[in-house]
Amino acid sequence: MDMLLYVLFIIVAIVTIFAQFNVKSTFEKYSKIRNSRGYTGADVARMLLEQNGITDVAVEPISGVLTDHYDPTNKVLRLSESVYASQSVAALGVAAHETGHAVQHNTGYTPLAIRSSIFPAVSIGSKTAVPLVVIGVLLSYFTNSLFLAYAGIILFTFVVLFQLVTLPVEFDASHRAMDMLVEYNFLDNSEATAARKVLGAAALTYVAAAASSIITLLRLISIVSGGRRRR
Repeated sequence: MDMLLYVLFIIVAIVTIFAQFNVKSTFEKYSKIRNSRGYTGADVARMLLEQNGITDVAVEPISGVLTDHYDPTNKVLRLSESVYASQSVAALGVAAHETGHAVQHNTGYTPLAIRSSIFPAVSIGSKTAVPLVVIGVLLSYFTNSLFLAYAGIILFTFVVLFQLVTLPVEFDASHRAMDMLVEYNFLDNSEATAARKVLGAAALTYVAAAASSIITLLRLISIVSGGRRRR
């Protein structure tokens, strides 16, 4: 079992590295292609918000590369420097994707609501789950209890759930993005194909993250099971 987990871990690690390289290279490639309408990412985000009747979401620039995100708490759509003022087809794809999240929030999209509701537990679990499992197993030699280790596994389960719920959230946002870009005539057919490739490359990173979290959870369970057998 341990050997299988190690093999799976290596495979997922390779896929993750490839996914991160692929999304960056794909974005850079299509960042060099200007859209024929001359819109910037910020233009498209604001117009799509208006088209969907959303008037209470601000569009702001944020530093960094591919740091784009929608903040549902403050209702702010933040676009990175390489998207906000860019007229590339890649920028429009990313801007429309993030706008898709704002639309999800506005319409009460269930997976997004679930993801938001478990985020506090995920924030704690992502930082403390692994240390709790390790400390719990070590202490079990003296206390004859694996309580802390089990608590760590429960917390990390929320991390896995978060990653799994993220998949439909991100896929749906990309689907909405492409539908809106085409329906409102922001991109022609060839430009839409390029934007779709950018969003497709990003989707692989979410799949890799979900797979990685599952493997990590299985590894933690294996560690606790080994500790229980040695007691």
